[in-house]
Amino acid sequence: MHTVTVDQLKKIENLQSVPAEQLQWLIDESHVEEFEPGERLFEAGSPLDVTMVVLEGSFRICMPQGNSIREIAVLNEGSITGYLPYSRGKKLTGYGECVRKMTSLICPAEKIQHGIKINYELTEALVHIMTNRVRDFTALQQQNEKMMALGKLSAGLAHELNNPAAAIVRNTAALKDQLHKYPHIFKQLAAIKLKMSEVDPINTFIQEIINRPDKPVLGMLEKSSKEDEMMDWLEDHEVNSYEMAETLVDVGFAVNDLDKLKLKVADDCVSPVLVWISNTLMTDKLVSDIEEASRRISELVTSVKNFTHMDMAADKQLVDIKEGIISTLKMMIYKIKKNNINMVKSFAEDLPKIMARPGDLNQVWTNLIDNALDAMESNGGDTLKISTQRDGSFVQIKITDNGPGIPEDIRSRIFDPFFTTKAMGKGTGMGLDVVSRIIQQHNGTVKVKSKPGETEFEVCLPLNQE
Repeated sequence: MHTVTVDQLKKIENLQSVPAEQLQWLIDESHVEEFEPGERLFEAGSPLDVTMVVLEGSFRICMPQGNSIREIAVLNEGSITGYLPYSRGKKLTGYGECVRKMTSLICPAEKIQHGIKINYELTEALVHIMTNRVRDFTALQQQNEKMMALGKLSAGLAHELNNPAAAIVRNTAALKDQLHKYPHIFKQLAAIKLKMSEVDPINTFIQEIINRPDKPVLGMLEKSSKEDEMMDWLEDHEVNSYEMAETLVDVGFAVNDLDKLKLKVADDCVSPVLVWISNTLMTDKLVSDIEEASRRISELVTSVKNFTHMDMAADKQLVDIKEGIISTLKMMIYKIKKNNINMVKSFAEDLPKIMARPGDLNQVWTNLIDNALDAMESNGGDTLKISTQRDGSFVQIKITDNGPGIPEDIRSRIFDPFFTTKAMGKGTGMGLDVVSRIIQQHNGTVKVKSKPGETEFEVCLPLNQE
């Protein structure tokens, strides 16, 4: 059996300032256990009832997450874990598995509790370890929360970027085909030898049709009917092209417009002139579609830039609350559309800017909106309301959903550190703790009112703060 000495414990950084007699007390009240690689030290859910000092070797702490296992930490020689003085933990949230053959000194929790009264320096050292553990775990959970939020936003953003990107690829290929037709169209136009006095009226006529202010929006049946009429006219005049009929209807041409156009050109010129018009309009439409898709991508990139504030300092600055919320909504638009959520926005027009850290506030809006969307996830067709207004010397922001509500028995704890209502694999659920901390750093308040069918989070931020 391995013998533990005071000198051996003195080599552990956290115990170097503890008097020898207190370390000897710890040795006397403890026992030594050895573990082989792969052996479980403890299981998730088992009582937190021993203090463990790793003398040799190492082990890892893992937590189940959905259908997978996540490694939380690896504790090596000199690590102290398990029960620590004044710890409020009762059960272990993960399991421990030996990585390298391990020897540990194990002291029952009741012995540590009794030793608090007589071993002040040892207690101080163990409390210091607990403080560091809480800080490290908090940082880990906050990082997990950010990574979970980033994962959700990235998935939605990838979907939103894919649509316009695919449209650009598709329309670019179609535009290339259109441009290949132009040499043939040019030869046809050259053959009919149109005079400038004939070309100008045709151009003017086309522009008048394209720029009509009262151009109707056609339904599928109405559009199909007009295309059939257009095809009949084209066939009657020996112009055979279904694509041409579709293009002309899309830009607002009707059969009576073709009749008027026919009066402006000779009969043998109708077909090449219409081919020229149709291809010119199709080219213009493809360029416009590419421009619109490019604009959408540019807007999404701008939204990401505004959301992350990657080009701004982390210090407080004048922030437009509405702009931050809008940027956040754009980042989450995929989830909003996927869940068929109705958005109701009511932003006060005269709302002044406030001094704040924009990136932090965007984290607040992300967490609150994401929680609201999750609450309505199973219903579909629900409503998310977001409003801002000035309330004296404060800006008031309300985010309301009509999900099932927050149970009364946990409502008072939702802002507590490490409290979660989310199932394993659905995220850390630590978002409301983050929200509360950020709002407090901005000298504001966050409150919740909830009942079945309505949950409202109210954030108040002061207008004047340094």
